[in-house]
Parts: sequence; C-alpha cells; structure tokens
Amino acid sequence: MSLKINLQFSGGMELLFNNEKEKVVEIGAVNAKGQPTNLEDLIAYIKENVLAERPELFVSGNTVRPGILVLVNDADWELEGELEYQLQNNDEIVFISTLHGG
Repeated sequence: MSLKINLQFSGGMELLFNNEKEKVVEIGAVNAKGQPTNLEDLIAYIKENVLAERPELFVSGNTVRPGILVLVNDADWELEGELEYQLQNNDEIVFISTLHGG
C-alpha cells in the first residue's frame, strides 16, 4: 500500500524543486525497517526523488536544515513529533524557508 502526500514549497524553497510550489508524491506506507513511514523517511525520499538541486540547502543529516519551517496539515511539525510523525494518506506537508538574503 502507498500513501499520497501533498507537498508544498515556499519562501524560496521552490527554487530547489524546479520552481514547483506543489507536488503530489506516493510513498510506501511501510519503510525499509517494516515500520510505518514517518517524516524522516519522507525527507529522505524527497532528497533522492524530488529535489532538483543543492541538497545541502534542504537537508542536514537526516532532517531539514535550520531555517526551514515544516508544517504538517497546517500545524508546526514540532507539535506533531517532528521526524517521528507517522504519515497518513493525503497529508499536506509544507516546507517554508525562513531565511532571506539581503
């Protein structure tokens, strides 16, 4: 079984994703460890399959870089368990860069 996840990129994040502000991806409901797919798995998937350029501006280790706000269904991911949040079908995950040049 797979999950349909709605991704959104803004605040400059879309520049790393071929100027796409929205993308729907399908990811397995269970990860390689046999556990329910979580946000950590989704970030790795995005890095390998969706990100168009400069992964160092999106990820740091197994998580997003500091300065990227992540929303899970319009709630700050800190309220949802961050990397441990178990994805649900039709979740909306938003990545917003809070860093701006000047």
